[in-house]
Amino acid sequence: MPRRRIGFWYRLAAVIAKPPLIVLLKRDWRGMEHIPAEGGFITAVNHNSHVDPFAYAHYQYNTGRVPRFLAKHGLFKSGFVGTMMRGTGQIPVYRESTDALSAFRAAIEAVERGECVAFYPEGTITRDPEQWPMVAKTGAARVALQTKCPVIPVAQWGANELLPPYAKKPDVFPRKTSHVLAGPAVDLSAFYDREMTPELLQEATEVIMRHVTALLEELRGEKAPDMPYDPRKARIEQRRKLAEGEGEKK
Repeated sequence: MPRRRIGFWYRLAAVIAKPPLIVLLKRDWRGMEHIPAEGGFITAVNHNSHVDPFAYAHYQYNTGRVPRFLAKHGLFKSGFVGTMMRGTGQIPVYRESTDALSAFRAAIEAVERGECVAFYPEGTITRDPEQWPMVAKTGAARVALQTKCPVIPVAQWGANELLPPYAKKPDVFPRKTSHVLAGPAVDLSAFYDREMTPELLQEATEVIMRHVTALLEELRGEKAPDMPYDPRKARIEQRRKLAEGEGEKK
């Protein structure tokens, strides 16, 4: 299937977003040859800053294959931002509602139309203290196994130095570098044509995230932890320690 044209709204978004990105971030972009020239596909990207969707979109826009992000449905409601989100074909996510599955259906339809759907498998900015990818959700694997489309792992680093996770003000000086590295498609063929159980989806997700993490290790020149950070387990452990502390005070 041929690639979809970029379109007016995405070009307008690029006209608005690219100048400040070019001013604020130097670029170290690699692996563009792994972005498919045509046909539908998924990218799985790590997430460590509110700025990195723009930095990553800049990277992929320059490949000629624009990404369709899954984003909170509130961003689509009104105003200029809502108009841009709808016009550029982003996909609204309705969390914890009867419409929660609509995002996955829309993602599948987009891939089948020959588009790129960009997933942040972690679902939010990483909580890992060292900003490594944390335990991921299974949405990207679900779409990938249902469509059997290529899954391109992408790692990025640098936007988080401009605006650290959950920071309110950017750190502009010295000028930071947006490092983005795409790798070869992840081989998920071992999971095809099998019952899509939670266990299967989790296993496929772990394979995808291992590739993303390996690329980030290459960018950072460091070794990631053997086990990804699990915020649910961290909360349980924190509550346990608090309970033990209260017990000792009594």
